[in-house]
Amino acid sequence: MDQSKEIAKKSKSSFYYAFNLLPAEKRDAMNTVYAFCRQTDDIIDEGMDPDYLKYEKLHKWRVELEQALYGSSDFYLLNKLAQIIRQFNIPFDPFFELIKGMEMDLQQKRYLSFDDLIKYCYRVASTVGLMCIEIFGYKNSSTRDYAINLGLALQLTNIMRDVKTDAEAGRIYLPQEDLQKFSYSEDELISSKYNGNFISLMDYEFDRALNYFNMANKSLDFDDKPSLFAARAMQHIYYKLLMKLKENDFDIFSKDINVSKLEKTSIAVGVWAKYSLVY
Repeated sequence: MDQSKEIAKKSKSSFYYAFNLLPAEKRDAMNTVYAFCRQTDDIIDEGMDPDYLKYEKLHKWRVELEQALYGSSDFYLLNKLAQIIRQFNIPFDPFFELIKGMEMDLQQKRYLSFDDLIKYCYRVASTVGLMCIEIFGYKNSSTRDYAINLGLALQLTNIMRDVKTDAEAGRIYLPQEDLQKFSYSEDELISSKYNGNFISLMDYEFDRALNYFNMANKSLDFDDKPSLFAARAMQHIYYKLLMKLKENDFDIFSKDINVSKLEKTSIAVGVWAKYSLVY
């Protein structure tokens, strides 16, 4: 099995289910982009290396990406990614911005304001959307806004779902200003204290995520919906996750709130069927 496809399949992520119904050429390109994103993220999240070593590895990864784009890298995946970038005329910036987002995870474990957090979300999520739309193809420039807003919605949803595991790893993405606003302390979060203040805090973040989902919908032109069915599948999967969090009163401390493999598959097939049969 191709390395990039294997990485995507092993992850069992929403990404894999959403993009598995693409035509072979685009599916291969998406698997390659996903594998790059996964490998970049793993430099930060995998292993027990101290942060300074992870930073060195990330720096080497950036240098190798540059070498792949302008010549040849020692990494097969990066050389293949460079081919995909040339084939689909994908701008370079999102790839380097993604690496900057990973650097942020090494440089800071807290975010003072929502504006600070959104900068991080753009770098680690919206950038991926900007890569993907070039592979899907689109006609309207507003699709870039769709990719950016959807990326923000997805990342905020991820942050809400992973509040407990992130806190256990020493990272708190919920803005410090928001914790203060709802009188919910870091100590309470780290000790998994579930109370009314926490529910109010998460409900506040829910409204923000929902707003970005709505902004994404408004940004997507009718003409571009068929070519972006895979992104729409991802959108529906994460929207369902956001709604599940709400329905469970954000009790992420005692429940594993997620979208099942069966649900992901049925959503992806349903969205694919809608756009392939109707258009």
